[in-house]
Amino acid sequence: MKNNRERPLQLPRILTCGDSAVSVEFGDVIDPALNARVLALDEALREHPPIGVVETVPTYRSLMVHFDPVVTDYGALTRLLTEKALALTPSTTAGRRWKVPVVYGGEFGVDLEEFAERHGLSPAQVIERHAGAVYRIYMIGFLPGFAYLGGLDPALATPRRTQPRPRIPSGSIAIGGAQAAIGSVEGPSGWHLLGRTPVRSYDPKRDPVFLLEAGDEIVFEPIDPSRWDALERAASAGEPVAEIVTP
Repeated sequence: MKNNRERPLQLPRILTCGDSAVSVEFGDVIDPALNARVLALDEALREHPPIGVVETVPTYRSLMVHFDPVVTDYGALTRLLTEKALALTPSTTAGRRWKVPVVYGGEFGVDLEEFAERHGLSPAQVIERHAGAVYRIYMIGFLPGFAYLGGLDPALATPRRTQPRPRIPSGSIAIGGAQAAIGSVEGPSGWHLLGRTPVRSYDPKRDPVFLLEAGDEIVFEPIDPSRWDALERAASAGEPVAEIVTP
């Protein structure tokens, strides 16, 4: 997807996804206003679920709508989705702003040194730029609680690794292309690992299970490695280690 904040409003396209899902597509760019339309439609369908709609899945630019084809008619559903999409009033304000502690480099961010050298920067400069931005969570996906972030300093944009790793630690803070991310559980990744956070974005034993939501904002707080063990114990015990801050 292209990254472009200057784009005229488009009518949504509805694309067929098999026999039990459709995608309501609002555009093809990474853009907060476009993403706000996706989230507004998602909220509208969750507040007043149409008959036959089973689940909705918001992404950067589109909303996947799963439905039961035995219960609802495809034509009727697409007409309803179009009407709702055209009547949206997207929120002009961001969601919660989270301050997320991160230990950068070393065993916590094994790619930091190489990443900095690649960009002609020192590790400290990379940390300063990465932690100096305010990020928007555009979507949650890939793995439970995995947060895709927009707002990365363009100077840090980097193609993904040619050789993905089969497993990276939970809570990895990474960059892939023009996107940043907060990892959740262990899993495969071709992204560049700059650091790690003890924050549990996904915890099946917690209520709510998912801490972060699309539309929320993120600011990163660099912390010393000496704080990791205490914060990790607190997070394991279900205590909050990320805090909501006032913009």
